Amino acid sequence: MKQKIHQQYLQLVQDKIDVFQDMISALTEDSKNDAKGSAGDKHETALSMMHIEQEKLTNKLKEALEQKSILDKIDASQIHNKAAMGSLVKTNNLTVYISVALPKITIENQNIFAVSPQSPLGTQLMGKGVGYAFEINSTQYIIQEIS
Repeated sequence: MKQKIHQQYLQLVQDKIDVFQDMISALTEDSKNDAKGSAGDKHETALSMMHIEQEKLTNKLKEALEQKSILDKIDASQIHNKAAMGSLVKTNNLTVYISVALPKITIENQNIFAVSPQSPLGTQLMGKGVGYAFEINSTQYIIQEIS
């Protein structure tokens, strides 16, 4: 199951990368076409807005590429007895994949939350084993299984 989760998160990040690359390409094309046909302040403002949007997308693309790089380094076949990078941790309240912060996914009717080791939940889990109990936001968690 952990390999399925890892694959789905890799695909999710790759899809984000593809979308950002397509959007950046489209903006680049638009700015080239716009440069040919317009003149004046309106033209300068439009180009400036396109440039700002392109910078935002470039930053988002960079972030997605960093996420993919981290996911690529995880060996999803490795089994852990303590929570670590690449661990799938089941608690009494939720199932967490320790990797990078990504949206919730559902696999085999089970919600999976991807968290980074630096997140509040990630820092509570890192290095802990089955049976460890902790509390976050008035919710009690007990580690039931780690793989």
